[in-house]
Amino acid sequence: MAMVQAERAANEARLTAEAAARTSSEEAKQRAAEAEEARKRTAAVQEQAVKDAQAAQEQARKLQEAANEEKRKATAAQEAANASKKVAEEEVRVANAAKKEAERKLKEGIQPVVTPTPEEVSAAKRKVQYREDLFHFAVAGVAGGGKSSLINAFRGLRNKDIGSAATGVTETTLAMARYASPNAEYPYVWYDIPGAGTLKIPDWQYFNAQGLYVFDCIIVLFDNRFTMTDIAILTNCRRFNIPTYIVRSKADQHIRNIMKDMGYDSDDDESEDQKKKLYQAARQQFIQQTRQSEKRPKKVIDEIELLNDLIGEAQTRRARRDAEGATTKEK
Repeated sequence: MAMVQAERAANEARLTAEAAARTSSEEAKQRAAEAEEARKRTAAVQEQAVKDAQAAQEQARKLQEAANEEKRKATAAQEAANASKKVAEEEVRVANAAKKEAERKLKEGIQPVVTPTPEEVSAAKRKVQYREDLFHFAVAGVAGGGKSSLINAFRGLRNKDIGSAATGVTETTLAMARYASPNAEYPYVWYDIPGAGTLKIPDWQYFNAQGLYVFDCIIVLFDNRFTMTDIAILTNCRRFNIPTYIVRSKADQHIRNIMKDMGYDSDDDESEDQKKKLYQAARQQFIQQTRQSEKRPKKVIDEIELLNDLIGEAQTRRARRDAEGATTKEK
């Protein structure tokens, strides 16, 4: 009986020990699992902390870069503003210098250069009824200088013929007059340009105001002396490469005046030979005076040579212009 009890007690003790061992093992496993879980949580927290730190560093880097970029932009903007200021100051300086130079030139009588716009060129061509198949010749000069008479001579007409340009002691041309050649086979048109003294236009504006830049050739007709308008016309013709001829009008009247200065009197009974000799001497003196006043022109020509030269120069200029236009289109 005692043995049975002892054995039972031993079994119970063994079972209790095994149960205690199992409980202890389970508790150990539980604690180990909890410890592992705690380690994982700690690792996750540490990993998140590292990520947060890296994100914070990246954000700080981006903010620094943005700040640097803003600083760079601000510096560039300041430099651009400084550069713009310098450019503006330079433009003001140049404008002031140009203004002073223009004022100086105006005081000295040097007028500004005005280049017509394409619209103004087109308007001037419409005004003169410009045609590409015709050559356009302008005769300009002071009022009463004989422009109309010269045009009539070129057209083979006398001043009193039907269709001739109106002539008179005073200026009869207050608006530009257009005269075609009486012979339809001749592609020439002549223009009687109003004298500068008859229009309320400054001398230096006369060339552009009359649209003289569209003509193929220009004749400047003068009587005793050149005017500022004549000089302005010649200067602008050189700018526009327009062939120009200087013609002195009323030569016979000047020669008769020289003959009178030489002692000629129409009431005296002088032989025809003496009259011719005196006329030739006066004519030669007139030619010399004209050459001296015009600073020795390269060539003095008569009316026929002048007309031939006008036509030749106009044709050459037109051909050169057409060739340049064709070259420009090819480019």
